Amino acid sequence: MQYLDQPAPSPGMPRLPSSTGRAATDRLTELRAEVAAIGTARQIEIRLPWSGRRYRLIQPTDTDALLDRVADDPEQNLPYWSEIWPSGIALADAIVRQPRALQGKRVLELGSGLGVTAIAALQAGAELIAVDYAPESLALCCLNALHNSGREPATRRLNWRDPESAFPDQADAGYPVVLAADVLYEARDIDPLLTLVDRLVAPDGLLWLAEPSRPVARRFLDAARERGWQIVSRSHPGPWPDPKDDWITVHLHNLRRRR
Repeated sequence: MQYLDQPAPSPGMPRLPSSTGRAATDRLTELRAEVAAIGTARQIEIRLPWSGRRYRLIQPTDTDALLDRVADDPEQNLPYWSEIWPSGIALADAIVRQPRALQGKRVLELGSGLGVTAIAALQAGAELIAVDYAPESLALCCLNALHNSGREPATRRLNWRDPESAFPDQADAGYPVVLAADVLYEARDIDPLLTLVDRLVAPDGLLWLAEPSRPVARRFLDAARERGWQIVSRSHPGPWPDPKDDWITVHLHNLRRRR
């Protein structure tokens, strides 16, 4: 990762843009306090390879403390959200290339992470709802999004692996666009994710899925085709912010739900 040489005005927090208004400044102060409770953090800068766009992000540094927080979690949801993954960067890059696909639309992101994809979606003009199982992830997503884009998403905490209880009040119309980067880790993820996107993606809507060539992702795509989803795929080879990830090729899939 590339680190910023200049220290932030408070430990681990980014400098405010000079154009930030009072309401945004107050909100950033609230979010900083919320994020400070998570533990130690650092400020990093990442660059999107295709577009060259740069984001400054706050990232937790105490991995042991994060693991301790989920030690008794029956779902065994490890803090994957605390890392910068190539799939999130690739999906953000794809959004920057096609902003009109999200502009003015209701967009849902499954697995908000640190907010890399959310920043790109908000900059594109999406009306974004960011979803994650971890409240820490949602807080950092909002902080990073507001600092980089001047906007923050609406947020919702839920476990999408339980699709029957997720979004019980969702209108039948669904979302025109659903975003998901690096959400397929295990075989147990396939059926819940298919069930959920069947419910959430509007007719003729799109699921934008980014994944780093895991076998479980191929199984998910095969199952989606069997359900009638149309899939268009392309690859993003990087380079990524962390050189140790440069062997990874991310696959970007647009899955269209037929009427």
